[in-house]
Amino acid sequence: MAATVEGPELEAAAAAGDASEDSDAGSRALPFLGGNRLSLDLYPGGCQQLLHLCVQQPLQLLQVEFLRLSTHEDPQLLEATLAQLPQSLSCLRSLVLKGGQRRDTLGACLRGALTNLPAGLSGLAHLAHLDLSFNSLETLPACVLQMRGLGALLLSHNCLSELPEALGALPALTFLTVTHNRLQTLPPALGALSTLQRLDLSQNLLDTLPPEIGGLGSLLELNLASNRLQSLPASLAGLRSLRLLVLHSNLLASVPADLARLPLLTRLDLRDNQLRDLPPELLDAPFVRLQGNPLGEASPDAPSSPVAALIPEMPRLFLTSDLDSFPVTPQGCSVTLACGVRLQFPAGATATPITIRYRLLLPEPGLVPLGPHDALLSHVLELQPHGVAFQQDVGLWLLFTPPQARRCREVVVRTRNDNSWGDLETYLEEEAPQRLWAHCQVPHFSWFLVVSRPVSNACLVPPEGTLLCSSGHPGVKVIFPPGATEEPRRVSMQVVRMAGRELQALLGEPEAAVSPLLCLSQSGPPSFLQPVTVQLPLPSGITGLSLDRSRLHLLYWAPPAATWDDITAQVVLELTHLYARFQVTHFSWYWLWYTTKNCVGGLARKAWERLRLHRVNLIALQRRRDPEQVLLQCLPRNKVDATLRRLLERYRGPEPSDTVEMFEGEEFFAAFERGIDVDADRPDCVEGRICFVFYSHLKNVKEVSFYRGAVPVRVPEEAEAARQRKGADALWMATLPIKLPRLRGSEGPRRGAGLSLAPLNLGDAETGFLTQSNLLSVAGRLGLDWPAVALHLGVSYREVQRIRHEFRDDLDEQIRHMLFSWAERQAGQPGAVGLLVQALEQSDRQDVAEEVRAVLELGRRKYQDSIRRMGLAPKDPALPGSSAPQPPEPAQA
Repeated sequence: MAATVEGPELEAAAAAGDASEDSDAGSRALPFLGGNRLSLDLYPGGCQQLLHLCVQQPLQLLQVEFLRLSTHEDPQLLEATLAQLPQSLSCLRSLVLKGGQRRDTLGACLRGALTNLPAGLSGLAHLAHLDLSFNSLETLPACVLQMRGLGALLLSHNCLSELPEALGALPALTFLTVTHNRLQTLPPALGALSTLQRLDLSQNLLDTLPPEIGGLGSLLELNLASNRLQSLPASLAGLRSLRLLVLHSNLLASVPADLARLPLLTRLDLRDNQLRDLPPELLDAPFVRLQGNPLGEASPDAPSSPVAALIPEMPRLFLTSDLDSFPVTPQGCSVTLACGVRLQFPAGATATPITIRYRLLLPEPGLVPLGPHDALLSHVLELQPHGVAFQQDVGLWLLFTPPQARRCREVVVRTRNDNSWGDLETYLEEEAPQRLWAHCQVPHFSWFLVVSRPVSNACLVPPEGTLLCSSGHPGVKVIFPPGATEEPRRVSMQVVRMAGRELQALLGEPEAAVSPLLCLSQSGPPSFLQPVTVQLPLPSGITGLSLDRSRLHLLYWAPPAATWDDITAQVVLELTHLYARFQVTHFSWYWLWYTTKNCVGGLARKAWERLRLHRVNLIALQRRRDPEQVLLQCLPRNKVDATLRRLLERYRGPEPSDTVEMFEGEEFFAAFERGIDVDADRPDCVEGRICFVFYSHLKNVKEVSFYRGAVPVRVPEEAEAARQRKGADALWMATLPIKLPRLRGSEGPRRGAGLSLAPLNLGDAETGFLTQSNLLSVAGRLGLDWPAVALHLGVSYREVQRIRHEFRDDLDEQIRHMLFSWAERQAGQPGAVGLLVQALEQSDRQDVAEEVRAVLELGRRKYQDSIRRMGLAPKDPALPGSSAPQPPEPAQA
C-alpha cells in the first residue's frame, strides 16, 4: 500500500520548500514520500505539490517508481503536471491517475477531469502499470499505444465507445480491464495480444465478438458479463489456457459445444441468459452455472430433446421506484428492483400466476433482530404474500455496502420464519470493491435484511460425541464426549475479539489482557448429560508456564443478565502453554481475564458494552437556497469530515455534536424544540428517523435535540432543561442550533400577493365574531386536515387543488390562503361563524371547534359588559345577556 500523509504534513512540506531552494530544503519537502512510492491522490492540491517538487528536483524524486495522483483537479493544471513526469520521474513504473475520490449526493463516485494525456508520457520507458479508471476518456490517448513496456492497463469507468486497432501492438500487455464503458465493438487486432492473461470487458454494449479473439493463447480469465451478446464465435474454443469464462447477464441463446473441451476451464458462468439448448457436456460439467435460463432447472437429459426448444423465454422485469408489485407466472421470471434487489423465479416455482408485492422499510428496533455484536448492513425488505411456499426455491440478491472491519466476521441474510428469526445460507458476489450482493435461496416470502455478525460455526452433536472448532480463531475448541446427549442437537459457536489497548485504557492497567470472547448456544435441553470441555486461548502475552493464577479469572454471562460472574473457583482450569481448558454442562458466554483487579464483573460488563458501541456524531445541515429545509444525520465519527465536505456546496449548518456512543440497533430520534413544526406526512419523517423536512413560523433561532429510547411524553420546551438531564443513562444526547430566516410575512408580501390580509372580522358582535388574529390561530391548528375543512365550508374541489399546486412547497400558506379567501367571500353574510364551527366538527376537528366557541363566548361577554357599562343593557331578563338593573358605579377620578 502506498504511503499517505495527513494534511498538516503537506502544509509543512510546502512551507519547507518555500523557505529554501537548496537540496536540503527539497529533501525536507518529502515527508509524504514512503520509500519509492509517492501518493498525492487523497488530498486536494496534489498537482501543485508535484509541480513544486519537480521545480526543486530533490534526489528522492528520482527514486520514485509508484505515483498516485487524483484527476479531480483543474484540467489545465493537470495537463501541465503530467507533462513534467518524463523529465522528473524517469524511473516511474506505476502511474495511477484515477478519479472517483469524490462522490455525488447519492454516494456514487464522480469521474475525474482527465480527457487526454500529454504526448510526452510515451517517454516513460519503464512504465509497466497505468490506471486511468473513473475518468472522462472518450478515446484512448495516443501516447498509451506507444508504451511498449506496459503490462497492465486499467480503463474502467470511462466513456470509451471503441478501442483502437493499435492496441494490439502492445507486446508486454498481460492485464486489460475496460469495464463500465460504452464499447459496442472490439478491434480484430485485439487477438494479437499474445501475452494477455486477464481481460475484463464487462458492463459494456457489446453484441458481437470478433473471431480473432480466439488468438489470445495466454488468456487465463475472460469476463464479458452484462453486455448484449447474442452469440459467441467458435474460435473461443481455441483459448486453451482459459480457466475462467464469465458470460452472465447477456442475451445468449446458445454457446459453442467445444467450450466443454477447454482443458483448464474451472468455471463457466452462464447465468441470466436465454439459453434454450446446451451441449450435454456442459450440462454435466460441475463448473457451469446456469441459473436464470429457461433450461436452468431442467434435468440433464431433457434439454437435448426437441422439447427444450419449445420452452418459452423467461421474461425479465426491471421495475422503477414507483412500482410496488409485479406478476409471476409458472414460466418464471428474473426481476430487478430499483431499490437494489434482484429476484430469480425459476420455471415452475409457482403453479398459478401470482402477484408479488414488496416494500423497503427503514430499520426499527422492534423489527430488526440484532445480536449483541451484530451490525445491520441494509434496509428491511418485505416480500408478500407471506408464507406462500414455492415449489422451487427462489433466488434472492440484496445489495449492500461491506463493513470496514471484516476480520472474523461474516455477512448473512436474516429472515423471519414461524415467528422466529434465522440466518440463511448466504453467498457473496462482488460487483465492485464497495458493492456486494448477498445471495441466498428462499422457499417462501417474509422479511429479509443483511447482517454482519461474528463468524458462526455450527455442528450437529450425535450421541457418540464430536469436536467443534472455530474457523475465526483455531485455538477455540469444544469437545463433546460420548453420551453428552441422547438425541442429536445442534450447537453453534461465535468468537469476538477485543483490542488489548481498549481494555488497558478502560482498566487503567498496562498489563491487563483478555482472551477472545466465546459465545456458545444450543438447541434442545439446556444442559448436557456429560460435562463438555471448552478450550480458550490464554490472554495475549500470557503463557501457562509463567502466569500468576491469582490474576486469572474465568467469567460467565448468561443473557439477559447485565453482569458477568467470576466462576474461577467453581471450575477446574487446566492450563497448557497456550490454552486453558475447563468443563461446563450448559452453554453461554465465557471470557478469560488476566488482571490485578479483584472484582472484575463490573469491569467486564463495561468492556463487553464497549465492544458493542459505535461512536457517532450528529449533524444538522440547512439548505443554502431554502434554510427552512434541514437535513439530520447520524454518522460514524470517521466519516463526518468527508460528509461535510461533500455537502458543503449545498448545505450549511452548525458544527457536529460531541461524539455519542450508541449500540447497533438502538432507537433514537430528533425532537424540534420551541415550536418547530414537522411535516410528518413524508414517509421518511416518522418517529426514530433522522431526516426531516420541517416548516417553521415562529422565531428565527431554533434548536433540534436528539434523544435515546422511546419518545418522551413531553419534550422539554427549553434546551437548558434538556441539558440538565444529561447523565449516564439520560435520554438527551445533543442539542444543535438551527438558524432560520425571519418570517416571510415580516420581510414583505409572501408568494400569492393576490391574497388580502387586510383587517377582517367574521360574524357580528351580538353572536360573536372572529378577528384576523383569531383566524390566523385557527389556520395554525388545521395542519393536513385543511382540505376536508375547505370542502365542508363549500370550497370546490378544483379550488382546493389549485391552492395545493400554487403553494405546493408551503403548507402554512395553503391553509391561510384557503381560510382568508373563504372569509372574504363571507363578509357581511350572517351565519358565517356557525358554518365554520360546523365544518370543523364535520372534519373531526372538535378541538379547534371548541377553541372557536371559546373565542365567541369571550367576545359575547365582552360585548355585553361594554353595553352594560354604557347603560344600553336590555331590561328584559329573558333576553340573552340581560341582567337586573345595577346601581350606577361611582365616578372614577
